[in-house]
Amino acid sequence: MSPDHPFDDAAAARAVIDAGGMLTEWSEGARRLLGHTAAEVVGRPAADLLADDDRHPAPAPVDARWSGTLALRHRDGHTVSVWVLAHRRDPADGGTGDWLAVTPLGDAGPDPLDDPLVRAAVTQSPCATMIFDERLRLRAVNDAMEDLLGLPAARVRGLKPTEVGGRPQHAELERHIRHVLATGRRHDMQTYMKAGGENRAHAWLARIAPLTDEAGRVRGVCVTAHDFTEQYQARERLQLVNEASVRIGTTLDVTRTAQELADVCVPALADFVSVDLLDPQEYGGEPSGPLTAPVALRRAAHQSVNAGSPEAVVKPGQVDVYPASSPQADSLVAGHTIMASVSSGDLEQWLAWDETRYRRVQEYGVHSTMSVPLQARGTTLGVAVFTRFRNPDGFTHDDVLLAEDVTARAAVCIDNARRYSRERETTVALQRSLLPRSLPRTAAVEAASRYLPAARAGVGGDWFDVIPLSGMRVAMVVGDVVGHGIQASATMGRLRTAVRTLADIDLTPDELLTHLDDLVVRLSEESGGDGSTGEVGATCLYAVYDPISRCCTLARAGHPSPVLIPPGGPARQLDLPSGPPLGLGGLPFESREVELREGSVLSFYTDGLIESRERDVDAGHGLLCSALSAGADSLEETCDRVLHALLPAGGAADDVALLLARTRGLPASQVATWEIPADPSLVAPIRKQVVEQLVGWALPEATFTAELVVSELVTNAIRYGAPPIRLRLIHDAATLICEVSDTSPTAPHLRRAKTWDEGGRGLLLVAQLTQRWGSRHTAEGKTIWAELGLLDES
Repeated sequence: MSPDHPFDDAAAARAVIDAGGMLTEWSEGARRLLGHTAAEVVGRPAADLLADDDRHPAPAPVDARWSGTLALRHRDGHTVSVWVLAHRRDPADGGTGDWLAVTPLGDAGPDPLDDPLVRAAVTQSPCATMIFDERLRLRAVNDAMEDLLGLPAARVRGLKPTEVGGRPQHAELERHIRHVLATGRRHDMQTYMKAGGENRAHAWLARIAPLTDEAGRVRGVCVTAHDFTEQYQARERLQLVNEASVRIGTTLDVTRTAQELADVCVPALADFVSVDLLDPQEYGGEPSGPLTAPVALRRAAHQSVNAGSPEAVVKPGQVDVYPASSPQADSLVAGHTIMASVSSGDLEQWLAWDETRYRRVQEYGVHSTMSVPLQARGTTLGVAVFTRFRNPDGFTHDDVLLAEDVTARAAVCIDNARRYSRERETTVALQRSLLPRSLPRTAAVEAASRYLPAARAGVGGDWFDVIPLSGMRVAMVVGDVVGHGIQASATMGRLRTAVRTLADIDLTPDELLTHLDDLVVRLSEESGGDGSTGEVGATCLYAVYDPISRCCTLARAGHPSPVLIPPGGPARQLDLPSGPPLGLGGLPFESREVELREGSVLSFYTDGLIESRERDVDAGHGLLCSALSAGADSLEETCDRVLHALLPAGGAADDVALLLARTRGLPASQVATWEIPADPSLVAPIRKQVVEQLVGWALPEATFTAELVVSELVTNAIRYGAPPIRLRLIHDAATLICEVSDTSPTAPHLRRAKTWDEGGRGLLLVAQLTQRWGSRHTAEGKTIWAELGLLDES
């Protein structure tokens, strides 16, 4: 053996055995091991070399490799126990299918630790390595570790980790080394730092392994450092993407979603992130064409590593115009990400134009920006700008891919929120346009109302209304259409219009609900159902209050009963017959008449006011009664108190409609009644009595019109009606009402009389002289009425 080449052919014994078990090759090392020359054994069976006890070995292995100890016969006859490693040469790899058997000889070479090649490998290995003894003193470092430390090896030898560097990572390394020395078990440590010989931080994996002597005692540790920055950054990027998928889009609010995007990316991707969006008029509909600079953007959100985001030039909600030289405008016009840096001069033109931004860049040391367009479903929504100043590294291509991935997810969420907000605003506008803008002033009740759309589920079909009726009476209605959205609002509008139309013909509450039920059944059929399963469903409560009799007639269709607050008394829920919800069809409704004292308050509401996840309906009724009974505030203040007491701070889960009505009574002195005999000759005396009554009421200016109207209505009743006939005059400050009742069910109707007709002009005259007129059926027959406006007469 040569000292320069210790592992020559004689350092190992080699033999080749063909598929038939014959020796085909024999090395010099084999001759030294067993004493046989190649001429003596080549061509003979390999089994002849086995000792007697190994002539019948185990079956030949089928794997491509075999190892084990064999007893072989030396040329002089003694037995040699040899460890053999055998490899089959695969014909598919160019081999012949024979076996190569090899075993190392005892004199394989010098101690590896004295081998200059081994020393060179340890010293020059690209894997940074250092060795500490049991006292934590640095014994040796290789060239890679010396470069990493940035210190000469001779100068750091004998130092502890915390003496080599004073960073927290050095103290952590020292703790881990002590642990390995104490336990004798390997340990891994991960850290992110800039080593002494580096110009930027890297992610490092330090593997700490114990070093033992021949007796197995731990004498030191070997620390190898591996740079796994790429794997670390890939893991960080994946973690950011996963976090973005969880944290962005938790609500359907545009501003909140934009803020979530900024929060997720700081400081993981940038030191400052701003999100600027195009105003709705720019992106509210389908895109009309490419954007051009300058671009006006509204700041939706921003976030910074500095508290309060002092580097921000634009405040949230403020609009700023970005010229063609700005990264924001350039990225929006180009439709892709634009990276810019101060050092490269990309920002020079823009900063020269914007002095405020130039000062902020200088003050905070901004060096890199990345502008990423926010695009979803083919529409450009705005731009997200990522800025670095504390992080010394510029943005890389991987950062661009990461930012585009995160912003793409955020853009879809922002677009969803934008579409939801637009649809919600449309539905709310429709809903409010279908509800009464103000409640009419009537002599019967003083009313106040509130409507609140659902906080999360969207606008529904709740509605309320106050409808003046003939004879100073007033109708009050509240209803709730099943479902939410534009369809529910549209259905609500149709039902409210139907209620007003049916109320105009003075139907009783139970009759009105019956007609309304038929309408809902037809709406259900139009929606694609069969009308029996309630595809379109609703609840409703209808009440009619008469200030003369002070009686209120109510009927409900699956709706909660109103709460009554009598003057000076506690609130209580009225016990009304329970009717079925609208839309089932064919089931009857029942009315109930309640006498109310003047000053009583009726509270009509939808179930969204009393129902919630936190409490049951009974508890909701109790809170409502308590809120209504607390104090004698105005109705407006009572509405606010009720909503504050029953609804959570974040808004109700369902629509809420609330209508409060305080009853008034009409004094008997403002009502005059006459029983009229069926004699046309008595019409003149009746007119005289009417004039005297109007003079007594201090209404002489209304006598002329009232005489004509009374004469026509009484004459028609005598001529076409059936006795008994009754005339009633009712007046308040603004209106005089003439009513003529008889027991005939036949109601007159307005028609155009021909030139030579003798009749047919009476009702036309009444219609011309009065504000409005009409007829209503009663239990005894009918009533014809006409209203005269006193304020117009004066």
